[in-house]
Amino acid sequence: MRKKLVLIVAGLLVAGAATLVASTASAATTITVVEHATTDKVADVGKKGDSPGDLLTFHNKVYDGTDTTVVGNDQGYCTRISPNQGSWECIYTTFLKDGSITVETPFYDAKDSVGAITGGTGAYASASGTIDLHCFVDGDIGKCDFVFNIA
Repeated sequence: MRKKLVLIVAGLLVAGAATLVASTASAATTITVVEHATTDKVADVGKKGDSPGDLLTFHNKVYDGTDTTVVGNDQGYCTRISPNQGSWECIYTTFLKDGSITVETPFYDAKDSVGAITGGTGAYASASGTIDLHCFVDGDIGKCDFVFNIA
């Protein structure tokens, strides 16, 4: 009897795990927005000029993936890590109609980066995954593509 009970419980656990994996896999979502970096400000901290510890703050509008319609805004900050390597470390939140997504990510002056989705609110309350960050200049406006790969 005990052996039969163990087999039944083990079977239920395997079935439950399979259901969890299936529901998690089907819940994966990709959201792409384009930030227009129009409010970025750098506070010179410590050694004069571009140096470790400088602080970049921002609160910008974000547009849909086609860069035509405002769908929300973001706010956050980055700390300069290495001017020689062109690196910053950033924490920010993107606010969308259905909730917010918070990330921690490196940002590089001259190359793309991948960071971590650390949480969210509303529809994104249990968000995890990655953000692909690609920044560029379009005319006279700095822009960044945020591709949220939500697991």
